[in-house]
Amino acid sequence: MSDYNSKLQRRLTLLNVWSLAFGGIIGWGAFVMPGTVFLKRAGTLGTLIAMETAALIMLIMSYNYAYMLKRYPVSGGEFVYAKRSFGKTHGFICAWFMSLCYISIIPMNATALCLVFRAVCGNIFQFGFHYVIAGYDIYMGEMILALSALFFFAYVCSLPVNIAGKLQTVFAGLLLGGVLIILAGVIFDSGITSSKLLPMFLPKDSSHGGYTGQVISVLVVAPWAFVGFDIVPKVSEESAFPADLGKNIMDSAILCGCFVYVVLTMIAASGTPESYSGWVEYVDALPGLSGISGIATFSAAYKVLGRAGVWVISISALSAMLTGILAFYTATSRLLYSMSGENMLPSWFGELNRNNVPFNAVKFCLVVSALAPFAGRNALGWTVDMSSIGGAVSLAYTSLASVRFAVKEKRIDMIIFGSVGFVFSVMFALLLLIPVEGLECSLEGPSYILLAIWVILGVMFWRNMLKDKN
Repeated sequence: MSDYNSKLQRRLTLLNVWSLAFGGIIGWGAFVMPGTVFLKRAGTLGTLIAMETAALIMLIMSYNYAYMLKRYPVSGGEFVYAKRSFGKTHGFICAWFMSLCYISIIPMNATALCLVFRAVCGNIFQFGFHYVIAGYDIYMGEMILALSALFFFAYVCSLPVNIAGKLQTVFAGLLLGGVLIILAGVIFDSGITSSKLLPMFLPKDSSHGGYTGQVISVLVVAPWAFVGFDIVPKVSEESAFPADLGKNIMDSAILCGCFVYVVLTMIAASGTPESYSGWVEYVDALPGLSGISGIATFSAAYKVLGRAGVWVISISALSAMLTGILAFYTATSRLLYSMSGENMLPSWFGELNRNNVPFNAVKFCLVVSALAPFAGRNALGWTVDMSSIGGAVSLAYTSLASVRFAVKEKRIDMIIFGSVGFVFSVMFALLLLIPVEGLECSLEGPSYILLAIWVILGVMFWRNMLKDKN
């Protein structure tokens, strides 16, 4: 391996790294998607089956990551695995799609801050100039809020990495603690009973894909929903414990993430406001609602614990957003740093500041992310949708790389795990790219256009880089 990585400092504890992985998995989406995606696509039992299946698939993926991590315990993660296994071109392809996936999540969490304040505090940040893009109202005050979060956490990432790790651990604790408090409130109020969770699937007249199609429609979001566990390899050189523990961290983060997704979905269904006959009628009405009632999980928290419940879940949701920003600043900057060390990006990205962190790479993430609040969340959502393809690509390369090494070492178990991981990765990508009748999982029209532009830009960048080297 190149010795450029030796400059990074091993200051992250096991708990810090787990918090980065868990915080990467659970962001704003975990609080809003139960009402807007999960219940709407598959119902309560369908979501439970889909998320547990997704977690099982990701546990298989973690075998492949752990296997490769032992061979290349460096900050590049999947990029290094692809490059060392299949060459520079494949390494670039993997990194190009990974960077899309990672960077898009940063501003998505930052711009979600205003949604919490809209729900809890009304229009407190809706001041200054105002315009509309793709049907989303953009206010100067809310842009200032998002940009403040982006700048603050970029500053945090300029400090020694253990400070960011400690802050991430605090936020992860608040995130998980808030979810558990709301869960306890629901249980002690009247419990999560089967009658409240009915119907277990969407009524057949509301779904053309049948029960299996409903499950698949939620399952396909797995590459996006569980992206974050792969942060563990990105910080392996800054972790003050053996790389062999990486798999345990990834597995526990995946299982905890699955727990939070499922619990919040069940809370959203069981906490349906009294004015609705059940969660089916409620989620259908959500697009026309605002405030607390416009977010199913927040409405449930208010129902069981009143205003105190709203504050608890608000703190939990805000913590989820902040962990997402910090986790993906860290992961993306380490990816760019590694690409620079492998001579696939300018050396500027590989320069460390006095605290031995790749702050130039962080600044690049900040500049790109700071453009997003001006476009609004609906337009940004198209980018996030296509970023799921990036997650699938990185999973596929890691799985295929593990197969290649396993064949050389005659490791039958890893050949099986790697092959299964690759098949599922391809399946995720195809379901996202190819519309299937009865399944609500393919990209929206604008996402296809943005994905095509991203691919074209990647081809142009790669060709220019090759010309410069020749």
